[in-house]
Amino acid sequence: MPELNTSSLPDLIFSILFFFMIVTSMREEEVKIEYKLPQGTNLSKIERKTAVVNIYVGSPSKQYAQYGTGSRIQLNDRFAEVKEVRSFVENERNSMRQADQAVMKVALKSDQNVQMGILTDLKMELRHARALSLMYSADERNK
Repeated sequence: MPELNTSSLPDLIFSILFFFMIVTSMREEEVKIEYKLPQGTNLSKIERKTAVVNIYVGSPSKQYAQYGTGSRIQLNDRFAEVKEVRSFVENERNSMRQADQAVMKVALKSDQNVQMGILTDLKMELRHARALSLMYSADERNK
């Protein structure tokens, strides 16, 4: 019985590895706050992640203790004040493709123990920025 020729196997493995390196995207932002998502029942997945702007609300993690222990807003990789949200959302919308701009959604990833005052102020700024499609992130409730 003749032996199997495996001389092209390294080229094939390298091509597959190269393909996965190209199509894989790494996490773009470092989450600097601690948050525990509330639990929900009727959850749905996001269809177009390229049209989603993430806003995190919670207490700064231990390595960012210099920012205090109160609730903070994180936009991309930096802490921000509520008044900065409008310009952030407008800049994110302008940097999207035209097709994504029409269906842009804001994903609010908030700690379940955050005071409602900061969330109300945040939602008012989102209204002023014409970001009216808002999603709340949650973990699936154990049945």
